[in-house]
Amino acid sequence: MIKERSYVSSTPFAESATAHAHYAAKLSFETDCWDVHEDMRTGEADFVLVDVRGPAAYQKSHAVGAVNIPHATMTEERMAEYPQDTCFVVYCTGPGCNGADKAALRLSGLGRPVKIMIGGITTWEDTERFPVVRG
Repeated sequence: MIKERSYVSSTPFAESATAHAHYAAKLSFETDCWDVHEDMRTGEADFVLVDVRGPAAYQKSHAVGAVNIPHATMTEERMAEYPQDTCFVVYCTGPGCNGADKAALRLSGLGRPVKIMIGGITTWEDTERFPVVRG
């Protein structure tokens, strides 16, 4: 049997307009470690960076400038210290963790603007080698 199409193109590519809409939407939901780090480094951050893991994981290692608000504690009362239009960027351990998704769900449910930092602390620390705070 002769294969007529590659594995990649055996499912057709999306039309350009459809792909454009998809990626524009995707970027409204997520950002990456480099962009977050660069905004934090240059003082251009117009968001609060939130480590949504538990306090022990946060103490072990967290991104410089991140605050710790575990996703399970994100209630209207807890988040009231931030103005309603505060933008949040949330992260957890990494690709194998859905804590950032849970935090984004909670925050968006509270009417808060939120993006997930893809890769989490694993990409921040191990791949990008950006500075962290320990302790």
